[in-house]
Amino acid sequence: MAPFISRRLRKGAATTAVAAAAMAALTASQAPGVVSTDHGDRNQEQRAGEPAPDDTPIDGGSSYHTDLPPLVTPDKPGSSTDLPGLPGGSSIKPEAGIPASVLAAYKKAEAALRESNPGCNLPWQLLAAIGKVESGQARGGNVDAGGTTVSPILGPVLDGNGFALIKDTDGGAYDGDSAHDRAVGPMQFIPSTWASWGRDGNGDGKKDPNNIYDAALAAGSYLCAGGRDLSVKAHLDRAILGYNHSQEYLNTVLSWFEYYKRGTHEVPDGAGVLPANGGSGGGSGSGNKGSGKDGGKGKDQGKGEEENAHTLPKPSDENGNSTPTPTPKPGSGDETPGSPTPKPPTTPPPGTPSGPGKLTAVGARELSATAGTHFARSPRVKAVDAAGKPVAGARVKYEILGETGARFLGLVRSATVPTGADGTATAPKLLAGEKTGAFTVRATAVGQEVAPVEFAATVKARPVPQADALARLDDKELTAPAGGSFAGPLTVTATNKGKATAGVPVTATMITSAEHPDPADKGPYFLDGAGKPVRTLTALKTDASGQLTLPEIRTGDQTGTFLLRLTTEGGAVLDVELTVTQADAS
Repeated sequence: MAPFISRRLRKGAATTAVAAAAMAALTASQAPGVVSTDHGDRNQEQRAGEPAPDDTPIDGGSSYHTDLPPLVTPDKPGSSTDLPGLPGGSSIKPEAGIPASVLAAYKKAEAALRESNPGCNLPWQLLAAIGKVESGQARGGNVDAGGTTVSPILGPVLDGNGFALIKDTDGGAYDGDSAHDRAVGPMQFIPSTWASWGRDGNGDGKKDPNNIYDAALAAGSYLCAGGRDLSVKAHLDRAILGYNHSQEYLNTVLSWFEYYKRGTHEVPDGAGVLPANGGSGGGSGSGNKGSGKDGGKGKDQGKGEEENAHTLPKPSDENGNSTPTPTPKPGSGDETPGSPTPKPPTTPPPGTPSGPGKLTAVGARELSATAGTHFARSPRVKAVDAAGKPVAGARVKYEILGETGARFLGLVRSATVPTGADGTATAPKLLAGEKTGAFTVRATAVGQEVAPVEFAATVKARPVPQADALARLDDKELTAPAGGSFAGPLTVTATNKGKATAGVPVTATMITSAEHPDPADKGPYFLDGAGKPVRTLTALKTDASGQLTLPEIRTGDQTGTFLLRLTTEGGAVLDVELTVTQADAS
């Protein structure tokens, strides 16, 4: 689309004012820039069990489509530029159409991450923007009924010739290349990255990079990594640059992100607008971040077509003369490396709601839960202005403070939540964890000098499971010669009110007699962890089925009848006779 518009402007079909506005838009938000070396937000806490983003971009630095969305006129936000040859006046723009399965996958991924990682604030339009740039929305929605691409979508061979050098990591399983890796599928994952970030987005038990549901959820999980909040501009930029380390890529994705936020509509699968350059091709294949002599042209490997790589055209003035890209000025250090210097804040227009002047707790400020469960209610605050009226859209950050295993849903220690129309913001579900004790949840208004609100939270120990009865699984007599051990396992079941009970602590003790249950000092014994004889074991618990199999019981050297007593805190008692016979003289 960008080259097409440039040709129209140079031929003089548009007015000078529109041409100037179009070029300004290209220069400000869509022009090529420097390659960034920012590999993600490393200062954020990593979610438990989640692989950390590494220095390799998610698509391996492969090529991508550089088509740009239609420009908008400065006096009509959201409308298409009225240029000759474009369908001006239509409220439905072809480029805004997203194939049905592809659109459903993006929205499904957003919903899943809103549940598992609400602090990330991932918008599905960001996935749509990346999907547009990476594969032209799965080549216009060329997917089957289950969301899997009809034919492979492969990026160029990453052999260092115009692109990164990434030797094979999957034996060709995903990309059909056993020498070098290639980006795979509608979201263009390199195999090594998919190995860490692959997800099952459609619930079929498989993680397939060629399936748009799986790929969209995996891409969203990667963008949310490291505790990022994508409603924060710096986090958003770093997340996109983590997908592909290029300022040009960042600008292109952001242009589509803003375009899709202004409105989209669903089109049938296979009816999406294909990229202008090589739209029938298979890979990312339109952009080039490499520096090889061939300009990064894709090579046909027989596993899906690729397109000729190219870079975004440099912005031109209305006469067609190339204009230099503005050099970013040094900023405060918070902006993404290589990004333009942020514009100074401007005075908000009349009617813009002011920030909160106060945060107040809604409901109890003391919370408690049992270890291994979740808190019945989450911390909740209300933001009001100086006049005491609710403030909607304020950003409230909840943080877990102190040494605790408690985490918000998504296993994160902090999450940012916007206030609703009534001014309230509720923290994500709070998981207690296993560590007992007290900790604090603090709520603060982001970007506002407002006193924080703190909630006192306590994790209590689990109640000890109890059993009122113990029974052996069999009634076989336990007899063995001296100097040996009793054959076969001794297994018992613990029940409470007739139901098998898991996790019941059981104590096993060799006693002198049922009438005088003093600990015995001779006869059968167990071995402890160091291999030493012991006649009492306390670290025993029933399994998930309520059963307990005792360790091997040694007979000792004394003959006779001995007694093993098993007890629980719930009052259950079971005595088991152990008979030791004379050892065989032979």
